[in-house]
Amino acid sequence: MSYELRLKELGIELPAAPKPVANYVPVVRVGDLLFLSGVLPSKEGQLVMTGKLGADVSIEQGVAAARLAVLNALAIVKAEAGSLDRVKRIVKMVGHIASAPGFTDQPQVLNGASDLLVAVFGEAGRHARVAVGAAELPRQAPIELELIVQVS
Repeated sequence: MSYELRLKELGIELPAAPKPVANYVPVVRVGDLLFLSGVLPSKEGQLVMTGKLGADVSIEQGVAAARLAVLNALAIVKAEAGSLDRVKRIVKMVGHIASAPGFTDQPQVLNGASDLLVAVFGEAGRHARVAVGAAELPRQAPIELELIVQVS
Protein backbone atom coordinates (compact mmCIF):
# COMPACT_ATOMS: atom_id res chain seq x y z
CA MET A 1 0.00 0.00 0.00
CA SER A 2 1.17 3.50 -0.81
CA TYR A 3 1.53 5.70 2.27
CA GLU A 4 1.06 8.77 0.08
CA LEU A 5 -2.28 7.32 -1.08
CA ARG A 6 -3.22 6.42 2.50
CA LEU A 7 -2.76 10.06 3.53
CA LYS A 8 -5.13 11.13 0.75
CA GLU A 9 -7.68 8.49 1.81
CA LEU A 10 -7.53 9.92 5.34
CA GLY A 11 -8.14 13.41 3.92
CA ILE A 12 -4.76 14.64 5.13
CA GLU A 13 -2.58 17.05 3.19
CA LEU A 14 0.98 17.50 4.43
CA PRO A 15 2.10 21.05 5.11
CA ALA A 16 5.33 22.44 3.67
CA ALA A 17 8.33 21.20 5.64
CA PRO A 18 9.04 23.71 8.41
CA LYS A 19 12.26 25.70 8.26
CA PRO A 20 14.74 25.63 11.17
CA VAL A 21 14.36 28.50 13.65
CA ALA A 22 18.03 28.46 14.74
CA ASN A 23 21.43 27.05 13.72
CA TYR A 24 20.59 23.39 13.02
CA VAL A 25 19.32 21.17 10.21
CA PRO A 26 15.83 19.65 10.33
CA VAL A 27 17.07 16.12 9.59
CA VAL A 28 20.30 14.13 9.45
CA ARG A 29 20.49 10.91 7.46
CA VAL A 30 22.81 8.16 8.66
CA GLY A 31 22.58 5.08 6.46
CA ASP A 32 18.90 4.22 6.22
CA LEU A 33 17.91 6.20 9.32
CA LEU A 34 16.57 9.74 9.46
CA PHE A 35 17.08 11.60 12.74
CA LEU A 36 14.69 14.53 12.92
CA SER A 37 15.35 17.61 15.02
CA GLY A 38 12.61 18.83 17.35
CA VAL A 39 9.40 19.66 15.49
CA LEU A 40 6.77 22.07 16.82
CA PRO A 41 3.02 22.37 16.14
CA SER A 42 3.30 25.22 13.64
CA LYS A 43 1.67 26.33 10.41
CA GLU A 44 3.61 28.52 8.00
CA GLY A 45 6.24 29.19 10.65
CA GLN A 46 3.78 30.25 13.37
CA LEU A 47 2.83 28.20 16.42
CA VAL A 48 -0.87 27.34 16.42
CA MET A 49 -0.97 27.49 20.22
CA THR A 50 1.25 28.19 23.17
CA GLY A 51 1.19 27.26 26.83
CA LYS A 52 1.40 24.32 29.16
CA LEU A 53 -0.72 21.22 29.42
CA GLY A 54 -2.67 21.20 32.65
CA ALA A 55 -2.85 25.02 32.77
CA ASP A 56 -3.33 26.88 29.46
CA VAL A 57 -3.80 23.93 27.09
CA SER A 58 -6.38 21.14 27.42
CA ILE A 59 -5.58 17.50 26.72
CA GLU A 60 -7.71 17.70 23.56
CA GLN A 61 -5.74 20.74 22.36
CA GLY A 62 -2.50 18.95 23.22
CA VAL A 63 -3.57 15.92 21.18
CA ALA A 64 -4.26 18.24 18.21
CA ALA A 65 -0.87 19.92 18.70
CA ALA A 66 0.87 16.53 18.72
CA ARG A 67 -0.95 15.56 15.52
CA LEU A 68 0.12 18.80 13.81
CA ALA A 69 3.71 18.42 14.98
CA VAL A 70 3.91 14.89 13.56
CA LEU A 71 2.44 16.09 10.25
CA ASN A 72 5.24 18.66 10.13
CA ALA A 73 7.70 15.86 10.90
CA LEU A 74 6.30 13.76 8.06
CA ALA A 75 6.70 16.75 5.74
CA ILE A 76 10.40 16.80 6.68
CA VAL A 77 10.67 13.05 6.06
CA LYS A 78 9.03 13.43 2.65
CA ALA A 79 11.32 16.33 1.72
CA GLU A 80 14.40 14.29 2.65
CA ALA A 81 13.35 10.88 1.28
CA GLY A 82 11.42 12.12 -1.77
CA SER A 83 8.27 10.19 -0.84
CA LEU A 84 6.63 8.77 2.24
CA ASP A 85 6.47 5.49 0.32
CA ARG A 86 10.19 5.11 1.11
CA VAL A 87 9.40 4.81 4.83
CA LYS A 88 10.16 1.31 6.08
CA ARG A 89 9.48 1.94 9.76
CA ILE A 90 8.84 4.65 12.30
CA VAL A 91 11.52 3.60 14.78
CA LYS A 92 11.16 5.97 17.72
CA MET A 93 9.38 9.10 18.82
CA VAL A 94 10.23 11.34 21.75
CA GLY A 95 7.59 13.82 22.82
CA HIS A 96 8.43 16.72 25.09
CA ILE A 97 5.21 18.09 26.59
CA ALA A 98 5.24 21.49 28.31
CA SER A 99 3.56 20.57 31.58
CA ALA A 100 2.15 22.55 34.47
CA PRO A 101 3.07 21.24 37.93
CA GLY A 102 1.18 18.03 38.65
CA PHE A 103 0.28 17.28 35.00
CA THR A 104 0.95 13.58 34.30
CA ASP A 105 -1.05 12.80 31.14
CA GLN A 106 1.88 13.24 28.73
CA PRO A 107 1.32 9.77 27.18
CA GLN A 108 -2.32 10.62 26.37
CA VAL A 109 -1.24 13.85 24.67
CA LEU A 110 1.42 12.06 22.62
CA ASN A 111 -1.19 9.59 21.38
CA GLY A 112 -2.27 12.36 18.98
CA ALA A 113 0.96 11.75 17.09
CA SER A 114 1.21 7.99 17.65
CA ASP A 115 -2.35 7.32 16.49
CA LEU A 116 -1.76 9.23 13.27
CA LEU A 117 1.47 7.34 12.54
CA VAL A 118 -0.33 4.00 12.96
CA ALA A 119 -3.28 5.19 10.83
CA VAL A 120 -0.92 6.11 7.98
CA PHE A 121 1.78 3.42 8.21
CA GLY A 122 -0.03 0.51 9.90
CA GLU A 123 2.39 -1.89 11.63
CA ALA A 124 5.34 0.07 10.23
CA GLY A 125 4.03 3.06 12.17
CA ARG A 126 4.16 1.36 15.56
CA HIS A 127 7.18 2.78 17.31
CA ALA A 128 9.18 2.94 20.51
CA ARG A 129 8.35 6.12 22.36
CA VAL A 130 9.13 8.40 25.27
CA ALA A 131 6.64 10.98 26.58
CA VAL A 132 8.24 13.42 29.00
CA GLY A 133 7.07 16.51 30.80
CA ALA A 134 9.07 19.69 30.26
CA ALA A 135 9.06 22.89 32.28
CA GLU A 136 9.50 25.06 29.18
CA LEU A 137 9.79 24.51 25.43
CA PRO A 138 11.02 26.80 22.64
CA ARG A 139 8.71 29.71 21.77
CA GLN A 140 6.32 28.55 24.55
CA ALA A 141 5.23 25.59 22.42
CA PRO A 142 3.04 23.01 24.19
CA ILE A 143 4.82 20.08 22.50
CA GLU A 144 8.02 19.28 20.63
CA LEU A 145 8.55 15.95 18.85
CA GLU A 146 11.65 14.07 17.75
CA LEU A 147 11.48 11.13 15.31
CA ILE A 148 13.80 8.44 14.07
CA VAL A 149 12.57 6.95 10.78
CA GLN A 150 13.99 4.08 8.72
CA VAL A 151 13.78 4.62 4.96
CA SER A 152 14.78 2.69 1.86
